[in-house]
Amino acid sequence: MGDRNEHELAATPTTVHLGGFSADIPPALVVKSGDRIQVQTFSGFGVYRQAPPEFVPPAFRQICEQLPSDRHVGPGPHLLTGPIAIREAQPGDVLEVRLERITPSLPVGFNAIRPGWGALPQRFAESALRFIPLDLAEGIAEFPAGRGIQIPLRPFFGILGVATTEPHRSSIPPGVYGGNLDNRELQAGSRLFLPVFVPGALFSIGDGHAVQGDGEVDVTAIETSMDGTIQLIVRQDLPFTAPFAETPTDYVSMGFGPTLDAAFEMALQQMIEFLEQFAELSAEEAYVLCSLAVNFRITQVVNTPQKGVHGLFPKAIAPGNIRDRLGCF
Repeated sequence: MGDRNEHELAATPTTVHLGGFSADIPPALVVKSGDRIQVQTFSGFGVYRQAPPEFVPPAFRQICEQLPSDRHVGPGPHLLTGPIAIREAQPGDVLEVRLERITPSLPVGFNAIRPGWGALPQRFAESALRFIPLDLAEGIAEFPAGRGIQIPLRPFFGILGVATTEPHRSSIPPGVYGGNLDNRELQAGSRLFLPVFVPGALFSIGDGHAVQGDGEVDVTAIETSMDGTIQLIVRQDLPFTAPFAETPTDYVSMGFGPTLDAAFEMALQQMIEFLEQFAELSAEEAYVLCSLAVNFRITQVVNTPQKGVHGLFPKAIAPGNIRDRLGCF
């Protein structure tokens, strides 16, 4: 990989984009494979006018008020930092995203219920916007306030994705390019593998979540601005054609579809293929192993029109040839 360079990518009106993914956006940063980036992201573009002052630092306000029209990709609500171009990346490669540090930058986040969205839109049909304090020193959020329910913070980036040949005019649904995965397994110490579709990969990141339950049932987590350290590595030795991840404890397949059944089937098929290719099992052996040892969970049910399911295969029982093929983190 040669010498690795260190970069800082602050979020400014010229280094972020809103609402979707597009290969037509000029890169905010150009790096080489193996470089490490300190990245800043802001969340809450659509609610900043209603937010308390501590949610809207000057740099975020400047973005909200001065974002150029050519960096409005689509109607999605997510503000993303990037894209970051990796010089060596070409279509057919895989981008390895190492998530080294993920840190909330503000002592507050928000949760929003939107009419017509969520898992129970008929029952919870009214808009509701809550700003929830974050105790960053203790790593907890209390909700409801004063009730003694203290939720441990588990920060992650909800969106990690690359551009494709055709623009994605909404940042809401995830897909094979990544995007709005909303997968709470992707904590610091994990790595995500994304297929590359365009030269440079054009990777973008954002949608910080201080904490989220599987399902994300009311549409949002505790959404907040997030800083992180990532390393981007171009891989030409991996077969992934959809997002796949490794956490400190598990190998993680991901599936998306208009129904949970369809999303589950994709996650299962991906895990079977992973075990065939990396553990050298037969398809039937892999299928049986999924029934015995893989835990499938609902990722999210709200990112219309794509629901998400992920499968977790414990690294504690995984054969060593998987580690040899993926390489060490």
